[in-house]
Amino acid sequence: IEPRTLMSFEDEIITLADDAEPSEDLTLNLLFTWALPPLANSPDLLLLATELAGLSGPDLPTQVSAIDSFADVTDAPQRSLGVVARLEIPFAVLYRGDESNGMCDAFEQCRAVSEYLLDQAPAWLGSD
Repeated sequence: IEPRTLMSFEDEIITLADDAEPSEDLTLNLLFTWALPPLANSPDLLLLATELAGLSGPDLPTQVSAIDSFADVTDAPQRSLGVVARLEIPFAVLYRGDESNGMCDAFEQCRAVSEYLLDQAPAWLGSD
């Protein structure tokens, strides 16, 4: 949590009238990250990104990245995968305690992404 954002929201709440609602301008950014070790059989990144987008849906966009590293100049590259999903939730929604704030759905979508990555990892690691 960015401290300045939280303090700004606190200032807004203190100055609000009793019947007024806080603005939804200030948000909490939640980042969900997954990382896989160097893979023997790297997946097609476009296909993986498409699969994960289908699992996470439009409310939790995912970014897929790969890093090729070389232990020595003469070694073959080792590819590691990273996946990041971002969710922005207005502090006002959390303050009101709305049941439909999207967090439960985001956690379910993260579970689906995790299960997919766990199911595919043995083939990518070459341990099948």
